[in-house]
Amino acid sequence: MAVNRISKISSLAILWTTLCASSTLAHADGLSDLKAALARLQGPAAVKAVLEAKTWSKQGEGKDAEEKNGVANVFIEEGQRGLHIHYSKELLAKLDTEELAKEKDPKVKTPTLSALKEINSSELRPLIYAAGSLSRAVEKANFKSEKVDTFNGKPARLLSFDLSIDKISEKDRKYVKKYEGKLDIWVAADGTPLASRQHESVSGRAFVVISFESTNDDDQIYAQVGERLVTTRRESKSSGSGAGERGESRTVKTLQLQS
Repeated sequence: MAVNRISKISSLAILWTTLCASSTLAHADGLSDLKAALARLQGPAAVKAVLEAKTWSKQGEGKDAEEKNGVANVFIEEGQRGLHIHYSKELLAKLDTEELAKEKDPKVKTPTLSALKEINSSELRPLIYAAGSLSRAVEKANFKSEKVDTFNGKPARLLSFDLSIDKISEKDRKYVKKYEGKLDIWVAADGTPLASRQHESVSGRAFVVISFESTNDDDQIYAQVGERLVTTRRESKSSGSGAGERGESRTVKTLQLQS
């Protein structure tokens, strides 16, 4: 009888160890699959697309609040000859009209000029080189968990990470009292990124008497072009308050891929 009990206990111990190991491997595999996919999806495939940028911002509150809206469309092409941004004649005409109007009245609304600030090389690179951009974010984040989920009604794996306060410069970090950063990435069975969501919130005090707080959210949807990962939609939202002022903004960039 004693031998049977020992045998059963040993069997249970082996089963428990196996289950724990399987659980650990499942979590490790998701992250490994993501990293492998990000390395694979940095190929040289050419990208042609129409990029639309929509912006909205609000500064202040009540009757004194100032709102601005903007929208602009450009054609982009990236390949062996590098990145090219094509401005249509219609867009150039709008820019000319708004610049002339602004010279006469500095307070006049200039929606095209406002949106065009979001269309430059530094803003475009994360969209057309999405794998590299996401890979750097993952390397700086701390892996937290993996679970079965869905994206657009299809099976997916959700990988969750914690972001470090190290993202904030050392100079500004001394004013921060509280920081929270999270990154969620939905991946397909082979680790290919489908979408991501990043959230950051910061609060603190500067110069003893000035309290501040801010939040930033960044949602992205990805697509594969050949062996390249691109962002087809990116929505960035931010809000903040401090020194008696309050502001918020929202920017949506969509990439309509062309054959």
